[in-house]
Parts: sequence; structure tokens; C-alpha cells
Amino acid sequence: MENGAARTVPAVIVAIDGPSGTGKSSTSKAVASQLGLSYLDTGAQYRAITWWMLSNGIDVTDPSAIAAAAGKPEILSGTDPLAPAITVDGTDVAGPIRTDEVTSKVSAVSAVPEVRARITDLQRSIAADATGGIVVEGRDIGTTVLPGADLKIFLTASAEARAARRSGETKGADVNATREALVKRDAADSSRKTSPLAKADDAVEVDTSDLTLQQVIECVVTLVEEKRDAK
Repeated sequence: MENGAARTVPAVIVAIDGPSGTGKSSTSKAVASQLGLSYLDTGAQYRAITWWMLSNGIDVTDPSAIAAAAGKPEILSGTDPLAPAITVDGTDVAGPIRTDEVTSKVSAVSAVPEVRARITDLQRSIAADATGGIVVEGRDIGTTVLPGADLKIFLTASAEARAARRSGETKGADVNATREALVKRDAADSSRKTSPLAKADDAVEVDTSDLTLQQVIECVVTLVEEKRDAK
């Protein structure tokens, strides 16, 4: 693999998977920033295509309708960990894709094989273009999108810990309701036929339940540095 810029540090592709609320995004962005790597939030891409479907009147309860429209929107993802931008057909959707409506529909849209094929191709091309290395976070990166990644990490946490974190991010959120929503999302993502949420056989599992975000970041940075040093 090529070296990044003028540095002699080997480029590494890091896949970070796991369910919602485990600290994936915060950890991935911080690790990428600290180590000078690119960053890709694959979940944002699925949210973006879901937002587009909802905005264009596509029936998101009809897999055939979703499949027929999957190739239409142009999705562009920035890879700067400090400002990860995402646009759909030229429109900045970083805010709109985080609404409750998109959150409640993204699992159904993501389960459609044509959507996964479209987004997976996009993700692979972005990773291939990141000559200095990249941290890619999602749910099926180590198993499906980038099975040849240099380092695979699977973040886990108890449902209680994840719900508490998510509730803390959203003012006035009910912890029990948040926990139920997370468990429901996990079940949907883990049981879908196409690229389910799963831990790769060669992934390093990190349970974040009792760790601070900084501790998780330090743990992952160490794993990446060890992998980079071994190349």
C-alpha cells in the first residue's frame, strides 16, 4: 500500500463496526484526527439515501420502490474527521439526516439489497482513494465492505450504557424508550439478509460499557499504531 504524502508512515485502512450508542462516531473521528487519517461515516450515507427517499415521496415500506430509486440520488461524502460533510444532489444534508423520521426509517431502507450494493460501492471507492489511510465506521465494514481492512474493531456496550449515552445526546429523551429503540434497531440490523450487523471473525472486540470516551479513543489509537508499526 502506498505511503501517505511525504511521511514514511504506512497507510492503514481501519474498519470500526458496532451497534448504535457504542461511541463509534466519536471514537472514529477522534482517532482519524489524531493519527492524520481520513474518516468515513457510512451510517450517514444510509441516512442520506433514506432522507432522499422520504423527500421524493418514495414509499419506504415498499422494497421494490426503494430498489427502483436506489441509483438516482448523487451522494457525496467528505472525509475530513473534523468536518465530515455530506451532500445529496448538491444539498447539504448533515442536519436533516439526523431527524427522528429518518432514524425510524433508515433500517428498512438499508435492508434493501440494491441500496446496500449502491452504498457499498461508494464506500469502497472512497476507501480506495484514501492513499494516506482511513477510518471507516459502520455496521458491516469488516465483514462486507472492506473485508481486507488492515485492522477491524468491533465496539460493543450494554443496552443500558448505550441508552444512557443516546439520551444524554438528546435533551428530554426517555432512557427506557431510547433503550427499546436501540434494541429494536439492533434486531433489525442483525437479522437482515443482506450484510447484517455482525462482528468479523478477525475483529478486535472492545466493550465500551464502563470506559470513558477518552479511554476508548486511547485503546483504538494504540491498536492502530501497533498495526501501522507492524507493516
